[in-house]
Amino acid sequence: MTKRLSCPPAPGPLEAYAARFDDLFSTLAQRRGFREYLAGLLLPRDRNKTLTCLAGAEPVVAAQHRSVQRLQFFLSESTWDHEKVNARRLELLLADPATAPHSGGVLVVDDSGDRKDGTATAHVGKQYLGSVGKVDCGVVTVTTCWADERVYYPVHARPYAPAHHFPKGKNDPGLRTKLQIAAGLAAQAKAAGCVFRAVAADCAYGDQDSFRADLHQAGLPFVMALKPRHGTWAYGRDAHTPVDAARLLTWRDSHHPGEWTRIERTFRGGRTVTWWAAEARLGWWGPDGNVRLVVAAADPATLPEKATWYLATDLPRPGSPRAAESPCPPGDLAEIVRFYGLRHWVEQSYKQVKDELGWADFQVRSDIAIRRHQALVNCAFSFCWDAWFAPPPPTPEPAQAPPPEPAPAERGPTQTPAAPTALLAPGTTSRPWLADALDHAATLLAGMVNQAPAHRTPNPAQHPRHRQISRSLPPGLTNHR
Repeated sequence: MTKRLSCPPAPGPLEAYAARFDDLFSTLAQRRGFREYLAGLLLPRDRNKTLTCLAGAEPVVAAQHRSVQRLQFFLSESTWDHEKVNARRLELLLADPATAPHSGGVLVVDDSGDRKDGTATAHVGKQYLGSVGKVDCGVVTVTTCWADERVYYPVHARPYAPAHHFPKGKNDPGLRTKLQIAAGLAAQAKAAGCVFRAVAADCAYGDQDSFRADLHQAGLPFVMALKPRHGTWAYGRDAHTPVDAARLLTWRDSHHPGEWTRIERTFRGGRTVTWWAAEARLGWWGPDGNVRLVVAAADPATLPEKATWYLATDLPRPGSPRAAESPCPPGDLAEIVRFYGLRHWVEQSYKQVKDELGWADFQVRSDIAIRRHQALVNCAFSFCWDAWFAPPPPTPEPAQAPPPEPAPAERGPTQTPAAPTALLAPGTTSRPWLADALDHAATLLAGMVNQAPAHRTPNPAQHPRHRQISRSLPPGLTNHR
């Protein structure tokens, strides 16, 4: 058996993270491609993170440069398994006490679409794209994300293929809807050892009876939003929509809340806001039914559209007859509101993977290449948490400058203040709030790359040579939207 060749190390703290995946790659080219791809995703850029950008090559004219083609082959033609890479990433997250999932977190189910032109790319179709807010040609990916108040990260991702990609269209047995994919990913997360209290989703999933039934059959409790006008069967004079059920609840004022309970919501940075929550009745849904309808609002008197949630959950109410027989621990009103509030971290993760890590910047067509790109973006995202929670390196003591030689006496100050010796880079200082990991890791990586000499940008007219990326983090880069 031949000796395994050593791989050129990745810059700075990325090498220690990338080395944990080395046994999943059979060749030196694969291990090197993994490091180069992650470094290209993490370093700040002033253009979309296409393959030429990741390789540090000039757009279009340098597309055939060997550094670009090497990444192209790694993404599209190489033999590594993206499912095993994602499983290793989850193993590292689950093994680290700082990021290990626990029963106080939720698994957020959502999907995100991005515009893509043409018809030859896998999964492309005319469908609703959340990034543009309308129906357009693009790719939609169903994702799961684990979140609590402190940490959030992607778990699994799977692109959705519209019906026209299958030989028999909507009647093809291989076709899976977004709801079926989402239910499968939630069960896959549980099988992978991801612990969570409930599955959280917005009204695009909460309004679907079949999706709630699939989760209930799989033993996965849920907390999902409903549209205010989501219709439900009921007797003639009873409420037919969640908003009608909320208006039937008694409320006078904050000193006489009637059926409403005060809820204190805590936001990032310690800010608290008072909301109100209540158990409502809608058709067969009620406090002691198989599905509860929980209404949470900032003002129960007016039920403002943007500050009112209508939530469906199968977690039993504390003290109800179902609480004794249900396999899931009961959840009170404050917990239900908290669980759905954690759902919004998936929106923050979308902003970061798309705006900073190039989630939608791929220029490949095959299904396997798209899935590999998404797996690598998720690895880059998880590395940010790994670098965030890693202990800071010891700060070297500044070298003492020799005493200045005496100079001829002259008017004014005779000494110049010493220049600061610490590295000035935004994002490296630890903060008490969340959502700083991406900026922190990019700053660390950029600082380490800047220590290496810069080479010229590859050009097809020049003799090909190895190039290392050298860019500093722009002072205005931030991930707080």
